[in-house]
Amino acid sequence: LFDLYNKVTGINPYEEPMRIYPASHYTMGGLWVDYNLMTTIPGLYAIGEANFSDHGANRLGASSLMQCSGDGYFILPVTIGDYLADDIKTPKITTDSPEFDESEKAVKEKLERLMSVNGKQSPTSFHKRLGHILWKYSGMKRNEEGLKKALVEINELKEEFWKDVNVVGEMNDLNHELEKAARVADFFDLASLIVMDALNRKESCGAHFREEYQTEEGEPQRDDENYSYVAAWEYTGETSDPKLHKEELKFEFVKPVQRSYK
Repeated sequence: LFDLYNKVTGINPYEEPMRIYPASHYTMGGLWVDYNLMTTIPGLYAIGEANFSDHGANRLGASSLMQCSGDGYFILPVTIGDYLADDIKTPKITTDSPEFDESEKAVKEKLERLMSVNGKQSPTSFHKRLGHILWKYSGMKRNEEGLKKALVEINELKEEFWKDVNVVGEMNDLNHELEKAARVADFFDLASLIVMDALNRKESCGAHFREEYQTEEGEPQRDDENYSYVAAWEYTGETSDPKLHKEELKFEFVKPVQRSYK
């Protein structure tokens, strides 16, 4: 932890007190699962930090221990066994299919593209710059003007990344820099999606605080009539915008009310 802090801030925590300030979790949540911990893909289970339940997939410290205990000790032992018992006679799944070939080809082409850029900037430098854009325009306080600027800057940085990123090492070796570069390439799409969703949701709710939507006392101003839904965005390709699907929320027993922290 101290080494990470020193790397991020440039301050030696052994010599100076560590500075702590509020921050946002930008990618809370994980894969959807049913009560048996199975995803929407039959036979694919997601447990612990990988699913969306108690804490979401992106927790710090020891708060994930409850998730491990709940999923791994109480639920999975009495659910996955029944599935495996029925599946015991299923023959070995082959990878001889057009879908597998297409996916493998797409991944290989992406990695080859990353290795062939041969630019001058490291994946880490792009990662940091992307983080600064999100922190500046899509952090704990957001507004329409800043979010629109963020979209422009993210797209510009993405174009620069594919022209000037430098990935050292070899493609077929255990290459952490290549892994990092592939993640950063995905982060551009994730960052754009975060900003697009924040622009689309014209209210303040939970960790999403739009400066234009607050009460005179500075409290979040929700719009339960128009935004009581979970936004599920569908990827439609690298050159087109994602498609919004709304999963409506139904409050049968406990109705949402405004809460004041003052």
